[in-house]
Amino acid sequence: MRIDRRAAMGAMALPFLARHAAAAGALNVALESEVVILDPHATTAAITRTFATHVFDTLFAMDGEGVIRPQMVESFETSADGLRWDFLLRPGLRWHDGAPVTATDCVASLERWAPRDALGRMLWAAKAELVATGARGFRLTLKTPFPLMLDVLGKPNAPLPVMLPERLAAVPVETRIREIVGSGPFRFRASEWRPGASMVLERFADYVPRAEPASFLAGGKRVKIDQVTLRAMPDQATGATALMAGELDYMQYLPFDWIPRLERARGVRLLGLGGIHQFQGSFRVNHAAPPFDDPAVRRVLWKCLDQASILTAIGVPERFRAPPCPSFFMCDTPLDSRQGAEAAGFDPAAARAMLAATGYRGQTIQFLTTQGGISQTAAQVMIQGMQQAGFSVQEQVMDWGTLLARRARRDGWNMFAVYANGTDMISPLTHFYVANTCADFPGWDCDRDMRGLIDAFARAEDGAARRALAGRIQAAAVAHVPAVMWGQFTIPAGYRDRLRNLPRAAYPMFWEVEV
Repeated sequence: MRIDRRAAMGAMALPFLARHAAAAGALNVALESEVVILDPHATTAAITRTFATHVFDTLFAMDGEGVIRPQMVESFETSADGLRWDFLLRPGLRWHDGAPVTATDCVASLERWAPRDALGRMLWAAKAELVATGARGFRLTLKTPFPLMLDVLGKPNAPLPVMLPERLAAVPVETRIREIVGSGPFRFRASEWRPGASMVLERFADYVPRAEPASFLAGGKRVKIDQVTLRAMPDQATGATALMAGELDYMQYLPFDWIPRLERARGVRLLGLGGIHQFQGSFRVNHAAPPFDDPAVRRVLWKCLDQASILTAIGVPERFRAPPCPSFFMCDTPLDSRQGAEAAGFDPAAARAMLAATGYRGQTIQFLTTQGGISQTAAQVMIQGMQQAGFSVQEQVMDWGTLLARRARRDGWNMFAVYANGTDMISPLTHFYVANTCADFPGWDCDRDMRGLIDAFARAEDGAARRALAGRIQAAAVAHVPAVMWGQFTIPAGYRDRLRNLPRAAYPMFWEVEV
């Protein structure tokens, strides 16, 4: 009934929305949440990453095929031994305050960002010196070769390695920057920011796009609209209603139970993609507390997991889901691997036999969930599978902030459910639960052999060697069980059909868009 009542409001104006959505050159959009943290180096929050891709720029960026391309960089050279990297910035780059972008700015920005990022720290461990060599040139000298240099400088994972003016890069990350000055295609209008209500990004007239076409986060980002207003929505149903009424032009995540109604709504289009633009759901496992300190008990979880049933229970339509996928690094992506996949596959009888052969003695599994979201539904299906195997499981429902605080403890919990962008999960270097083995990261798993494989992956000289190592890491992860994956799926975006040339990506992007 709640859905029907809200849908009936579709033709009514929502009082908190400004009425200029249909004005030429202006968009009203609702993203996954409100942008609260504006400092792009200070958080891994996806919403801050979305803000950063519009307001700031990076030296390199990933294109739609997953290839890292130059972005702010015009050209670069590498010495024969791989220890010296010289970079030259494109001419004409400017900050939003009008000052030219310099190599000194970029040096300071990298020095601020790298210690805060797992891949940045890996690169910095190989660094000998980073210096500006001119107004547009800088040199990074290494102690040991680092073949993934460009992958790190152009990674799409938060915190993004965006460039800042030197004066802002000098601000410690712990205090966060308050003045938002980037060099990206949009400029943040601080005077029009209304926390809890709206934020305005306007076209930066002095932005110089690259010559080549835009492709995902790379290429020529040509802005063809005047401004984008980010609207804070109280809930998804309100956003869906506003989209149908034409008071929103774009909504990042549509609620699955509204999809049939939205597909029938006049003027509304849906955008759903596959590959790296999908999401991967995971149940993170706590290795520090019994019974999952025992790897034999952890491995039983693979046989308790029914991905198809989970995605059905969530309500994901067939066209927005992938077949059951056993790859930690996502199916239908460059490092897709099925090594160890025979361990996965829902089989209650096998799970019961496996559990009976372990040292499990009926300890209650504390399964943390958040109220009302798709992660809770996924967890509830998994709990049923675990109970069929003989586990005693207790669901503990809380808000996300409380869950984050609980998972920071080594005891008092055993599992929680979460999902993440595919771009964060497609590599051993960025996958939250594979990359952080033997690190101080909630779950506290440690596999020294896997750690060695990950380091070897970072040193691999070519794609073939990396693919082979990714397969070995996949097999090791299946045996080690830092997490088990509950499905691969798309959460479609919705947009009004007055928008043309909307980039086809899971990340919201408003360059190239015309109205």
